Amino acid sequence: MSEAILARETNRRQLQQIISGLSDGVMLVEVDQTIIWANEAALLMHGVEEISELGANGEAYRDKFSLRYRNNHPLDVDQYPISRVAAGEVFSDVLIEVSKIGEEEERSWVHRVRSMVLEDSTGTPESLVLILADATEWAGAEQRFEKTFNANPAPAVICRLSDLRFIKVNQGFLEMTGHSRESVIGRSVYEVDVLENAERKDLAIERLNQGATIPQMQAELKLPEGGTKLVIVAGQPLDMNEEDCMLFSFTDLEPRRKAETALRQSEERFAKAFKLTPVPTLVCTADRQQIVEANEAFVSTLGYTPQELIGRTVAELGFIEDGAVMDGLFNVLETTGRVDGLDLKVRKKGSESLDCVLAADTVTIQDNACYLFVLMDITERKRSELELVEAIETVMQDASWFSQTLIEKLANAKRVNTRQLPSASFTDLTARERDVLSLICEGLADKEIAARLNLALNTIRNHVATVYSKLDVHSRAEAIVWARERNLFANQGKGKR
Repeated sequence: MSEAILARETNRRQLQQIISGLSDGVMLVEVDQTIIWANEAALLMHGVEEISELGANGEAYRDKFSLRYRNNHPLDVDQYPISRVAAGEVFSDVLIEVSKIGEEEERSWVHRVRSMVLEDSTGTPESLVLILADATEWAGAEQRFEKTFNANPAPAVICRLSDLRFIKVNQGFLEMTGHSRESVIGRSVYEVDVLENAERKDLAIERLNQGATIPQMQAELKLPEGGTKLVIVAGQPLDMNEEDCMLFSFTDLEPRRKAETALRQSEERFAKAFKLTPVPTLVCTADRQQIVEANEAFVSTLGYTPQELIGRTVAELGFIEDGAVMDGLFNVLETTGRVDGLDLKVRKKGSESLDCVLAADTVTIQDNACYLFVLMDITERKRSELELVEAIETVMQDASWFSQTLIEKLANAKRVNTRQLPSASFTDLTARERDVLSLICEGLADKEIAARLNLALNTIRNHVATVYSKLDVHSRAEAIVWARERNLFANQGKGKR
């Protein structure tokens, strides 16, 4: 053996001793692609125990192991690391997925490969070295991140900080914006501007250039079909494939903006209807009964100025004459949220009173619970009814000549439009008092009732007075109305003329 060959073998053994204990895998290859040595770490990264299981040379290695790039594209023969280093190529950070061919249980490893060409003093390649780093766990974590990123419904994109170009986009972002994957990947953050009209855009760009966290802020993304979408955007730096990147995540605010627009439009319509309605209308807070709005009809009907109304409570204003009725009104509103057709007296500014029917409901204005009061002035109607009652009572002082049909029509005409009936009950009357009420409803005078019941006239008058007292009425007409409202004696006297 020549001294040159001996020196080379000595150097190779020394090299093998140095690298045999390294955690990185090391393979020594001849120029003719013969595999001459591999350390234990390299064997473990291929799932074998002996160097012979790697194959004697590059061709045998290709028969035993399938190599693919990370995009799942298989390597051609001349792209295998053994072929490339044998051709004298020096490369680094080549990521490949390695799996054994023909195994029932498919296993794979991810290698990060770089090459070295050791030359002798004359510049002739002496040793070809492949250095393998096990990136299997890293690749698994990246794969899990990839799946999580793509499956996450929250819209997100990732850009490289070195050139500010997008390298990943998930389905959530594509669905939110209408972009296609091809129209995002490879373009810069200024072409697909994720910070469009951001409220603190200068700060966001500064943090982006620093590779620092970008706080949440509102922005408007331009959509490919035109228009914009209101979002909240935030940026988080992260490392991908040992490259500094920025993860942009988004929250779609468009549904909230549409809801706010609809609410604003609804409140504007309510405000217009409130002001233009000719019926007196008032709004007060539910908690303190403090007046917050009154329309022109309310102001003109009650004689107050808006300044005299706004900010005061309903109790302070005192336009509801009866304090007990007012307390009952608010108790019902607090319990049921609404009141329909309540008869009450309303005091105008000064001393004049109005007969009104009130309807009230609960409304929400700018997130505050309020009560809406609507008043209908029935003073003239009440006056007409009273005048009609007086006329009825005048003619009914001698009603013996009235037909039953006419009595019913007069009673119906006298009925007061109210939803709350007196508390008296028909069962409060004695049997004799019921008979007297029945004959009153037939239109008989006291003398005729006395004759019909064979009782003295004074006795009948006493019974009539007791009936009035128990029913809380004051005349024959009111007694007839009371009975008709309760459908009493409906079939009595049919056919009488």
